[in-house]
Amino acid sequence: MSLAAGAGLVPAASLAAPAARAWPADLWDPDRPFLNPGKPLKVQAVLMYRTPVKKVADSWKSWGGVQTEESAAAEVARISAELKAVAAKADFPFEVISVDRVLTTEQAALVRNPAADVTIVYPATGSGATLRALIPENGHAIIFLRKSSGPVYYWYEALSVRYLKTDRPQAPPANPADAPRLSVDDVVVDDKAELLWRLRAFYGVKNFLGSRIVALGGARGKYDGRAPQVARERYKLDIVETDYADMDKRVKSALNDPAKMALAEKWTDRYLGIPRTTLATDRPFVVNSFILYGVFKDLMQDHGATAFTIGECMGTIMPMSKTTACLTLGLLNDEGLLAFCESDFVIVPAGILLRHISGKPVFLHNSTFPHNGVVTCAHCTGPRRMNASRYEPVRLVTHYESEYGAAPKVEMPIGQEVSFIDPEYATGRWVGMKGTVEGNPFYEICRSQQDVRIQGNWKKLLSEVRDSHWVMVYGDYLREIGIAAPRIGVTWENFSEV
Repeated sequence: MSLAAGAGLVPAASLAAPAARAWPADLWDPDRPFLNPGKPLKVQAVLMYRTPVKKVADSWKSWGGVQTEESAAAEVARISAELKAVAAKADFPFEVISVDRVLTTEQAALVRNPAADVTIVYPATGSGATLRALIPENGHAIIFLRKSSGPVYYWYEALSVRYLKTDRPQAPPANPADAPRLSVDDVVVDDKAELLWRLRAFYGVKNFLGSRIVALGGARGKYDGRAPQVARERYKLDIVETDYADMDKRVKSALNDPAKMALAEKWTDRYLGIPRTTLATDRPFVVNSFILYGVFKDLMQDHGATAFTIGECMGTIMPMSKTTACLTLGLLNDEGLLAFCESDFVIVPAGILLRHISGKPVFLHNSTFPHNGVVTCAHCTGPRRMNASRYEPVRLVTHYESEYGAAPKVEMPIGQEVSFIDPEYATGRWVGMKGTVEGNPFYEICRSQQDVRIQGNWKKLLSEVRDSHWVMVYGDYLREIGIAAPRIGVTWENFSEV
């Protein structure tokens, strides 16, 4: 499980701990609603139409049920109502900042809202030039067509590969300005559920690109030392590397603070009182895990980050904190923050994206050799609130390799559908698959462990065996990852795609 050496750390002097702050009694609260740390997605909707003039004995209009100002006004009202209903069903925050309408190409160029993260184009009627003008050169867009959900659209017939990219090679257009910016996968016909999951993908991209993460002990990459650089350059991750000299001061200060120790004791009592919680390690390890929890949250707050990862988590932190970081990382994930062990930036980017897309904790784990359609997923830092609400049964045991500290052995429901991302080191190629939990064994391996049956062509995984880390989440989010992948510079292969 060794990792390649990380980049040089920011000098300790520039990261000196501020004066120790007091911890409020409710800093940790297992009843607090699951946190969504992402920024809302801002959506602009635009109706494209035209108002033809009737002619005698001549073709004067195209297909489509929006041909007048009155019908356009009714369609804008319909779009507004539909988007309001979609937002009410969304499990992520998004805001419709405007619903506009355009008649001409010139209007299309003027109506673009620079504050919009996504433009939804409703092309009822109108020209190809106007449609192209509505698709942002930078940013995201969806084309929504009507067949039977309202007045039929002309572009339900006219939209073609002249305007859309496909997975086949295409000859470049004579005019480079006519090159497609969207793909056939960016088109929705009638189905608001299809619209919603695409918006969820764009929400994930928005909150992934450029996100800030604190890397205690430095940033690394398992079997690929390029990973931190790739994360910074391709995904624009703002990786704040902090050192252990600073952490040592923070931990010693907290361990010697009677008020903080008293809070950690109270939090331990409350945690152990959560139904289906079993203690099978020494209680002081759990108490000190809550001390680490407070210290890690202070560090994240100091750097304005909602994501955290720790290097040397199987050594350096243990004598310093008199426990392991395993349970602590689980606590952070359970409340909605993002926390990863091993500072492995091969997998951390995939974990951040999947967390924002799913709105649920992700489980970073070791991969195993696929056999008979089954893989075993195991690590000592499993989140417990994997569905963002319910606390799964847990047995608190020691960290496996050290037989020390506190690590959660989380029991996932048999039959639970999960999805995975498996990056090919830092090459920019990610593999995804779905599976179903078949068991929670207790092999002599990392403590949270599940046997998962892969849905789809599991034998393809035999060519992907890398002794690498994967990330798992409850539910199926592979199609969202497929939409997000080209927007973040990733090649995506879905092994569970039918």
